Amino acid sequence: MRIAVFGAAGNVGSRVVAEAWARGHEVTAVVRGHRNLSGLPADVDVRTGDARDPDDVAAATVGQDLVITATRPAPGREAELPEATRALLAGIGKTGVRVLAVGGAGSLTVPGTGGRTVAGMPDFPADWAPIAAACAEQLDVYRAAPAEIDWAYLSPAAILEPGERTGVYRLGGDTLLVDADGNSSISTEDLAVALLDEAERPRHHRTRFTVGY
Repeated sequence: MRIAVFGAAGNVGSRVVAEAWARGHEVTAVVRGHRNLSGLPADVDVRTGDARDPDDVAAATVGQDLVITATRPAPGREAELPEATRALLAGIGKTGVRVLAVGGAGSLTVPGTGGRTVAGMPDFPADWAPIAAACAEQLDVYRAAPAEIDWAYLSPAAILEPGERTGVYRLGGDTLLVDADGNSSISTEDLAVALLDEAERPRHHRTRFTVGY
């Protein structure tokens, strides 16, 4: 499978590139600049492109079987995410490639709270509020995408951080996945596993799903 990864130099994107490459896929790593790329496999095709530019997106996705996007705006520019997503989808619309997007957990419903979201909980960190709001709008942009665009939006567990690749995870929908102690977490490595499993065996079309331990 030919897979283009936007945000390939980031914490999630670099793990996605590594997982896809390890599975034998042809990977194109799309980055805005050739910096901090030392962690990527040497034979990955690296291209410069901006996910906020529809023409760049179209150029990078011609001939690809799948696009995985794991981009994030810089701190203080979170409000730009919805418009950037519209631009990416405009580019995708020119090539018709399926897209898997890594989003945020803030809009997931917390079990046992009567429908409150992660971002709506009293202990939700205030400094995470801008990106949570932007990701909620981003999901709305995907849900409003033209019917011909095949997308899936992955919201991670509440805690997403580098760790161990176990290959074990649980799938969910719009509700946060928690363990027996009420904790919600997933490693970036296992998030990448879940994304590549979805890439190889699609189960979600034009919908949001979540993963966690």
